Amino acid sequence: MGIRKFAMVGALALAGVSLFGLTAKAEDVTLTLWSLDKDIQPAPNLVKEFNAQNNGIKIEYRLIQFDDVVTEAMRAYATGQAPDIIAVDNPEHAMFASRGAFLDISDMIKGSSVIKPDNYFPGPLKSVEWDGKYFGIPKATNTIALYYNKDMFKAKGLDPNKPPQTWDELVEDARKLTDPAKNVYGLAFSAKANEEGTFQFLPWAQMGGGGYQNINAEGAVKALETWKTIMDEKLASPDTLTRGQWDSTGTFNSGNAAMAISGPWELDRMTKEAKFDWGVALLPVPKEGAERSSAMGDFNWAIFSSTKHPAEAFKALEFFASQDDKMFKNYGQLPARSDITIPETGEKLKDEGLKVFIEQLKYAKPRGPHPQWPKISKAIQDAIQAALTGQMTPKDALDQAAEKIKAVLG
Repeated sequence: MGIRKFAMVGALALAGVSLFGLTAKAEDVTLTLWSLDKDIQPAPNLVKEFNAQNNGIKIEYRLIQFDDVVTEAMRAYATGQAPDIIAVDNPEHAMFASRGAFLDISDMIKGSSVIKPDNYFPGPLKSVEWDGKYFGIPKATNTIALYYNKDMFKAKGLDPNKPPQTWDELVEDARKLTDPAKNVYGLAFSAKANEEGTFQFLPWAQMGGGGYQNINAEGAVKALETWKTIMDEKLASPDTLTRGQWDSTGTFNSGNAAMAISGPWELDRMTKEAKFDWGVALLPVPKEGAERSSAMGDFNWAIFSSTKHPAEAFKALEFFASQDDKMFKNYGQLPARSDITIPETGEKLKDEGLKVFIEQLKYAKPRGPHPQWPKISKAIQDAIQAALTGQMTPKDALDQAAEKIKAVLG
């Protein structure tokens, strides 16, 4: 929404007109909702559909920028100007909840016939919890898995139906698939010094028996050593350290990487761009039989504790949850629920890939939850960069990160 258009909201409301051209009755309760979703994404469309019900509650939508969500929302809360409802990135949820900014909706959920905790995947549900209570509901979810080029596997004598299952197999396959003469790297992933780097590395640490509370566990060190081997042997592009997941997957789509670690948000693009036979596999594990893990992304809905209309705001959340079965069909996003079967699209590779991502979601774990997640994540990002650029050994880098995180955790 443009600034000028947003400035008109008050005047339009006084004139009895909502943002979406629907006549608002004087007795309507008006709620405000902030999200970074644009026109083709869920939030503004769900708001339109909710308003079209004409049920005595109207929602005014405001588009905010990703980098501004936390600072602007906390400032608004501190000054009494917070919206009624907001969509926040799942690792930020605990910070708001721990400061009393979000409404505890546990009792409302108990009385709801629409929102049932048992229907959600464990990871997304965990991200809305704080101190044993629910402070929101998952909006959507995503995770990461391994894309691989079946044609390249065949060309190098590898079985296209047997993608790597373990870290060692991943490195071995990457060695065989790397072809400098053809400008082909074995693997593409993101080790960027931002949340994307943490998003990609944390599942490896977790599969190695670590986590943010013990980021220097022996298995986590082994994970970073594996990443360093991949970088040192040039099995992945040097700009792995500086580019995000979207660009690294673009390398795979263009035929310049044989494998890529990325998410379901790429399925549509891959179906359109990739001119080869490809597949998706679960993330490789440290060794056969080891515990699986994966990253967990996307946003949660929450109601600010300062709302004057908690019951009406919860009704809006119930409506949003009731539309979860259309999340993938309409917006290409995965619902955070295990009770929803996503219908096949009719595109074979996309449908097969989607099944793998839904399987991977069973093992997805939230980042945190912790109120100081940005500081924890920064310590992990710094360790990844220090190790992969050769400034420190993986063990020393993760030992340093563990000390920083220990200070944050108190």
